[in-house]
Amino acid sequence: MGRSRRTIPEELLLLALDPATGTTAQPQSLDLGLAGAQLVELALAGRIAPDGDRIAVVHPRPTGDPTLDTALELLRRRGSPVRAVHWIGGPRLGLRQTYLTHLERCGMVHAVAGQMCGVLPTTRYQATDTAISREIRARLDSAIRTGVPPDPRTAALAALAHAVGLGKHLYPGNEGRSSRSRLRDLIRHDPMGGLVAHAVMDVQNGVAAQPRRAPATAGGNGSGRRGTAVRPPSEAAGVAAAQQAQHRGVMARAGVS
Repeated sequence: MGRSRRTIPEELLLLALDPATGTTAQPQSLDLGLAGAQLVELALAGRIAPDGDRIAVVHPRPTGDPTLDTALELLRRRGSPVRAVHWIGGPRLGLRQTYLTHLERCGMVHAVAGQMCGVLPTTRYQATDTAISREIRARLDSAIRTGVPPDPRTAALAALAHAVGLGKHLYPGNEGRSSRSRLRDLIRHDPMGGLVAHAVMDVQNGVAAQPRRAPATAGGNGSGRRGTAVRPPSEAAGVAAAQQAQHRGVMARAGVS
C-alpha cells in the first residue's frame, strides 16, 4: 500500500482533532473507532473480508503500513474468523497515541508541549496543513448536502464518525441536527463500514459483554413442551429480585414478619 492515499484511521483522527485546542474529540470512543477503521482499511486492501458478523483474513500479505500490518498479523494469529464486536472491544491501549505519533512522523501534525494547571506536562497536536482536514471534511459535507452515494472510503469514514460520536463535534448545535442525521444515514452505503460502525456502537453499549440467549429447547419432562430460554445473568438477577420483592409484599400484607 503506497503512501499516496491517507488511510481511514488517519482521516478519522484528523477529523477528531480540534484545531483550537489541539485535543481529540470523543477520546474514549475514538480508540474503538480507530480499531474499526483499521478493519475497513484492511478490507479495502483485500486483506480481510466479512463473514457474517465475523472478520476473516483472506490474504495475509503485509500492506506496507506498520500499524495496519500489526492488526493484520494479530487477526491472522487468531486462526479463525473473529466477531467484529469482540475484536474492536479488545484491548486497544495506546492506539490513539500510536496514530498521533504516526501522523507526526508523516508530517501531518506537530506536537505542542504544554502544562496542565501549570504543573502536569501535556502534549497537544496541531495539523500542519489544515487543507488536508478541510478536504476530508468537504467530502463528508458533499455527501450530506447532495445525497449522492459517496465512494466506499467516504461512506465508511462517515459511518465511523457517527459511531464514535463525532457528529456533534462536526455539526454542533440545533442547526447541525439535520446534518448529523444525514451523517448517520450514510452508514448504509458501505457494508463493511456499516458492520464495523455497528460493532463500535455495540461495544459502547455493552453488547459485546452480554452472553447470547440460549435457544429454546424441548423440556425434559417428556411433555414435548419447549423449555424457557436462558436469560442473561443481569436479566435473571433482576427477575429474581423482583420475585423476592413481590414475595415480601405478599407476606407483609398477610401479617407475616
